[in-house]
Amino acid sequence: MTAASFLHFALTYAQLCLILAFALASWRMLKGPRAQDRVLALDTMYVDAMLLFLVIGIGNGNLFFFEAAAVIAIVGFVATASLAKFLMRGEVIE
Repeated sequence: MTAASFLHFALTYAQLCLILAFALASWRMLKGPRAQDRVLALDTMYVDAMLLFLVIGIGNGNLFFFEAAAVIAIVGFVATASLAKFLMRGEVIE
């Protein structure tokens, strides 16, 4: 087994695991019994999407995927902080 084929196998396995994690988080977001569960599922979904873009970028060697992952990380952080503040205080802007 060469290094290139091992890298290809590892990237494919990582993509499958991330897609499975994204699907399970989507299920939790749809069926979550509480709002906190849905916010955690949304947080998991953006982390999974960001990591999937990074894995695809490593496989392709295209810089677009790394920039897209950075944008997803920034937007996801802001969304998670806003939703957490809304859940704790009932409002986002005081």
